[in-house]
Amino acid sequence: MKLSGTGILDVVGSRRMAVAALATITGFYYLFVAFTNCVDTKTNRNAVGAVLSMKSTIHNAGTDWRAITNSNVALVAYILIVTWEFLIAFALLAAAAVWVRVLTGRPRRLRAGLDVAVKLSSLGWTMAMLLFAGGFLTVAGEWFRMWANKEVNASSAALQNFLIAGVGLVLVHLPESTTSRDTPAEQG
Repeated sequence: MKLSGTGILDVVGSRRMAVAALATITGFYYLFVAFTNCVDTKTNRNAVGAVLSMKSTIHNAGTDWRAITNSNVALVAYILIVTWEFLIAFALLAAAAVWVRVLTGRPRRLRAGLDVAVKLSSLGWTMAMLLFAGGFLTVAGEWFRMWANKEVNASSAALQNFLIAGVGLVLVHLPESTTSRDTPAEQG
């Protein structure tokens, strides 16, 4: 079977296919996470409030001043997190749709090709890194001492999301390779 003059294994076994699959999986993952945060608001809002208030962490006069106990601030932080998760999901799912068009050789009808697929993927995974490395590991983890919070510690989940986004960014920005069947002299 051939797609646009290319063998099927050249398509399904390609780095582009791996990037498309990872963009699709992570796009749906963030969509599910954001949706769950909208459905189970009580649990998730309480978690954000618990981290910001630092009520279940190691107490020290040198760090306790950082606590934010205002429920309105916690609500705004929660809304921003969920909105950001939806934006990540939309960027990655849009990237996945463009990757499908690229892989099937039909980018012209969509007027979006490889460049758009790469940029949308990169945008989505960069946004995920900002949220999980910046927001959860740095701000929540260190500033609000989430790592020591007995009630809510999402550090390992944040690290997991950061690493997956990092793998996606590395894959999407690898240079295109040429196959050994391009010229007989290169097959040596």
